Amino acid sequence: MAGVSAAKAIMTTDTVPKYAGIEVELSGGTVTIGAMAKGSGMIHPNMCTMLCFITTDADIEKELLQSALSEAVDVSFNMISVDGDTSTNDTCVILANGLAGNEKIVSKDKNDDYVKFKEALKRVCLNIARRMAGDGEGSTALLEVSVINAYSDSDARILAKSVIGSSLTKAAIFGHDANWGRILCALGYSGCEFDPYKVDVSVLGNGKSLVLCKNGMDSGYSEEEATEILSAREVNVVCDMHCGGGAATAFGCDLTYDYVKINADYRS
Repeated sequence: MAGVSAAKAIMTTDTVPKYAGIEVELSGGTVTIGAMAKGSGMIHPNMCTMLCFITTDADIEKELLQSALSEAVDVSFNMISVDGDTSTNDTCVILANGLAGNEKIVSKDKNDDYVKFKEALKRVCLNIARRMAGDGEGSTALLEVSVINAYSDSDARILAKSVIGSSLTKAAIFGHDANWGRILCALGYSGCEFDPYKVDVSVLGNGKSLVLCKNGMDSGYSEEEATEILSAREVNVVCDMHCGGGAATAFGCDLTYDYVKINADYRS
């Protein structure tokens, strides 16, 4: 309960407290990882106006703890965009007291415990990151953009971030408008090379999926079905680039009237 109270205490424009926890079995003991965070506006890759505090009882070398956190942040908090604005006070820290009784993790090489710990930490960070994105100021929907079959993972990250940061795409999600041209446009100005006539764009939501764009062209989809999917509280856009094996996912939200109202009235 103290953790929940702390998560509530650090809220600003957040509408819900953000916290998560997980247990993982390592050699010699059960390790617990818990996290709490705040962040709703001025959220963009490189973390921005967010605070995240993670604690664990794992016994692990400091350098390996930092390495695991850096990897986790790279696929979670650094893949969020609410409004494209960054700030100077972003923080993500992890504290480990070593009281779990597990065999101390001292090496990455051939160490299943390090891999298990790192993956558990990623799960916690991804959980919090998705909550932040879904609780963006004024938002009505979580927008998750997955890019698959890009030239590389690096390209996929850039492409996914470009779409998630597109104000026109975010506005279309708010309007439940299947304007796949805005998505293709955002992919195009990302700076990554790809053949637009090979790209497929699909949307998933409310338990349904629909291909909007096939080989860079309109698929002839049903507007009614698309509107139903885009009315979901969580919308996933999948961009299949058909040019390699790279993949990445970014997290954001729709852009609403309330975002403007909140930031017109809010004095920081």
